[in-house]
Amino acid sequence: MLELANDRLAVTLLPDLGGGVASLDWLTGTGRVEIMRPHPRRSALARDSRNDNDNDNDPNLLACYPLIPWSNRITGGGFTHDGERTLLTPNRADDAYPIHGTGWQRSWQVERHEADVAVLSLRDAVEGAYDYRARLAYYLESDTLRVELSVTHTGKATLPFGLGLHPFFPRHGSVRLHAPARTVWRNDERNLIPVARHTVPPAWDFSSDAALPEGGLNNGFQGWSGAARISWPLKGLSLDITADVDTYILYVPEGESFFCFEPVDHPVNAVNLPGGAAANGMTVLAPGQALARSFAFRVSEEGS
Repeated sequence: MLELANDRLAVTLLPDLGGGVASLDWLTGTGRVEIMRPHPRRSALARDSRNDNDNDNDPNLLACYPLIPWSNRITGGGFTHDGERTLLTPNRADDAYPIHGTGWQRSWQVERHEADVAVLSLRDAVEGAYDYRARLAYYLESDTLRVELSVTHTGKATLPFGLGLHPFFPRHGSVRLHAPARTVWRNDERNLIPVARHTVPPAWDFSSDAALPEGGLNNGFQGWSGAARISWPLKGLSLDITADVDTYILYVPEGESFFCFEPVDHPVNAVNLPGGAAANGMTVLAPGQALARSFAFRVSEEGS
């Protein structure tokens, strides 16, 4: 576990578990406030105790993990690009489709670690699928955690790539979201796969500060400006998220104490949507070409 800290923020990272964030906390005069939902391994460390269990190695319980070389689910056993078939198999026992790429399930190497910086790298190859190098850098800058994610295509055939982050945020009793978007993808009822894009309905309109919807939500929004704000009125805190992407996935599971706001550069199953991957936000890379995305999470106290 790596730790980054300054006088405002504390971050723990788990390079061996998807290169992900185990916790992001705001530091106050009286203690810490969780900005992202902590992984059980981080929670155990905070209690000065350790009970080994399967959850300790579940990257889906991280506070945040990278989405590389694609985001969310892909149907049909893979996809065809330029006449070449890329085969993808399910990578989670509880999901019928391959999901979130491969980087979140890999062990990353530590290239650099200082008090306020950590740089990780990954070399990954799956036969018949993606072959790539990746770089994941975390920077603490005063009240902001900045994340840079990049990928270099090291395979032999031209392929579409996509990047993003998958953070989990606590609800802290009440939460509000400001994240303007022009359209939203409606899913089929069974597999959460998008089938049609529509104008955002009033119940899901976050063009102004709004409470999260009741009854659950797991949809992709497009036409996003790349700027969003999460507010926790009971904690007197806000989190400004900025990213150089125009899409986000909003996952609000019913009855849970967390939700996910995932900044990504393409919608779910982009490779199999009408028009293909490039028309739906992914970037086609020839061997040796690279793609990079940047994300920032800035914490502020109410009124600041």
